[in-house]
Amino acid sequence: MTKSPCPTPHNEAAQNDFAKTVLMPGDPLRAKYIAENYLENFRCVNTVRAAYGYTGTYKGTPVSVMASGMGMPSIGIYSYELFNFYNVENIIRVGSAGGMTNDVKLRDIVLGQGACTDSNFAHAFKLPGTFAPIASYPLLKAAEELAASAGLCYKVGNLLSSDLFYKDEEGLPVYETDLHLWQKMGVLAVEMEAAALYMNAARSGKNALAICTVSDHLITGEATTSKERQESFHEMMELALNVATRL
Repeated sequence: MTKSPCPTPHNEAAQNDFAKTVLMPGDPLRAKYIAENYLENFRCVNTVRAAYGYTGTYKGTPVSVMASGMGMPSIGIYSYELFNFYNVENIIRVGSAGGMTNDVKLRDIVLGQGACTDSNFAHAFKLPGTFAPIASYPLLKAAEELAASAGLCYKVGNLLSSDLFYKDEEGLPVYETDLHLWQKMGVLAVEMEAAALYMNAARSGKNALAICTVSDHLITGEATTSKERQESFHEMMELALNVATRL
């Protein structure tokens, strides 16, 4: 991997400003909320493009949180730089997802064991075939054990990381028009970042996990508000933070 001096065009943080483990929500306001409500002695280390980044401690463990923005190109940039330029070892995505099966309910947690995708992101690695983006097992194992011991409502399984939100010819969200195709393959929920994060982690020899809360449901039509997505997914936030204390 090519090394680059810090800061980068997308991150004003200095070389040692990030902890070894970074929680990465898509929403900058969720990053701010996590820092203000969970981290002790936190400081802001990045504000470039409003991808707010903070570093502090949680139960005595150094932890950072930084927004990834929406979509695989965005998390692709930020996770690549954190892994390869800032010496981050673990990135835990804490995001929202749309439930795609009756096996998951609104506000359930999905631990992304794998991430299917309709993206061409993997083409950048010039592989002679397809690549299966999967979570790092130590992170997944820790998250599952902690979720079980806390009595959380959670599922472990496949996510769909979609490059598109709207499908041109129908004018509908892409996951609604193709819902039945992914359902028959057992995919639990759809989001837009995990596959790229998993691929960057694999290429960098680092660790990644997506922990997502079902923020809306494509079968029942239930949905949370934007404010609820920013501030009320406490079980997901605390689960990810507790995973960080084990690393």
